[in-house]
Amino acid sequence: MSVHWWIREGLDYRDGELHLGQQNLADLVKSAGTPTFVYDASRIAANLERIHTALDKYEVEHDIFFALKANRYLPLVTFLKLMGRCGLDVCSPNEMRLGRQLGFHEEQIVYTNTSVSNEDIEWLARHPRVHVNVDSLSTLRRLATRCPGRSIGLRINPQMGVAYHDHLAYSGDKITKFGIYEDRFNEALALASGLGVPVNTLHFHMGSGYMTSDLAQFDQVLLRIHQFVKQCPAVKTLDIGGGLGVPLRPDDEGLDLDQWATVVARHARKMGVKIQLEPGDYLLKDVGVLLVEINTVEEKRGILFVGVNAGFNLQNSYAYYDMPYAFAPLRHDPAAPIVQITIAGNINEAIDVFGEEIEMHRPVEGDYLAIVNAGGYGSSMSSNHCMRGEYSEYILFPDSLA
Repeated sequence: MSVHWWIREGLDYRDGELHLGQQNLADLVKSAGTPTFVYDASRIAANLERIHTALDKYEVEHDIFFALKANRYLPLVTFLKLMGRCGLDVCSPNEMRLGRQLGFHEEQIVYTNTSVSNEDIEWLARHPRVHVNVDSLSTLRRLATRCPGRSIGLRINPQMGVAYHDHLAYSGDKITKFGIYEDRFNEALALASGLGVPVNTLHFHMGSGYMTSDLAQFDQVLLRIHQFVKQCPAVKTLDIGGGLGVPLRPDDEGLDLDQWATVVARHARKMGVKIQLEPGDYLLKDVGVLLVEINTVEEKRGILFVGVNAGFNLQNSYAYYDMPYAFAPLRHDPAAPIVQITIAGNINEAIDVFGEEIEMHRPVEGDYLAIVNAGGYGSSMSSNHCMRGEYSEYILFPDSLA
C-alpha cells in the first residue's frame, strides 16, 4: 500500500517537494510560518462544478447552497460568491450577517438551525426573503407568530442515515435533536396551516460522509421521504442537506457522483420536486491542508511519537469523530525508512492526537508536514484552548485568475 495514496490532481510531489495547485508548499512555509491552512481555489471550483454537472446530466432542477459552518475564511467565501454558482446555508444570525456583508442576497441564503431562540427569530424577521427550514414545532409556532404568512420549510427526520462516524449521523436509530419526526409531522402541518404559514419545502439531512457504498441506504432514505412529500401537495422543493463524502482512507472509494445523481434524479422525478443541497465538507475537505512543523520525534514504550506545533483545537475530526487524516512531508525523502508513528499535537489533553499507526517515511525534527483533507471544519471550529489558537490562512488562485 502506497504511503502516498492521497495524491491527486493538484496535490502531488514535483521534484520531491509537495505542491498544492501551483504552489510549492515548502516555499510558502518560509514566509507564512506554521500552523497555516492553505486552500486551492481551483479545487473548490472543480468540486462545485462536478456536482452541478452530475445533476445537469440527468436534468435535475437544483440549487446548491454552501454550508458556511464548514469554513468562513473571507477570501474563500468571497471567491464562492464571485463564482455565482451557489448560495449560502447558514445556521446562526451572525453567519447570515456575514453572508449579507459578502454580497449574498437574502434570496441566496437558506437558514437551517436547531434550538432557535427568540433573538434568532427577531433576526429572521428582519430578513423576510431568507428561506427558513423549521426544525421544531416550537420554532414554527414562534416564527409564525412573529412573521405571519411567511413561507417556510420543515426539517424532517426520516430515522435513517449514514455518516463517517455514528456521532455525525443526524438521523437513524438513535433519537436526535434534529428535525420533526413522523409521529408529529401531521401535527406540524396542521399547526402551520392554522397559523397561516405555507410549507413549500421539506428538508432532511441524514448525516455527514456517505459514499458510493452507502447509496443503497441513501436510496431507501429518499424512498421514505416520499411518504412525507405525499402529505404536502404544496411542497415543490426537497432539500436533501449535505453529507457527501470524500475518501479518508486508502481503501475508501469516495462518492461516484454519477451514481448519486441517478438516485437523486429518479426520486426527484417521482416526487415532482426541485432539489436543494447544502454541501460543505465535500466542497472543501480535499481542497485544503494544514501545514505544521515537527518539533519532537521520540519513542515511548515502543511507539514512535511525532509531535507537531498544532493541536486538536485547530483540527479536531480525529479526536472527536475518529476521522483519519492523511499526512504528507513537504519534502519527500524516498531513502528514509518507512515507519509506523503516532502524530500528536501540542495541547495538554490526552485526546490531542492527529493519527495513530500511521505509515510514512520517518520524519526528523524541524521537518514540515501537511495534514491532508483539512479544508473543512478546521479553522471554523478552532478554539484558543491552552492559548494556542493562532494560525494563518491562505487561498491559492491559478495564474489565470491572478
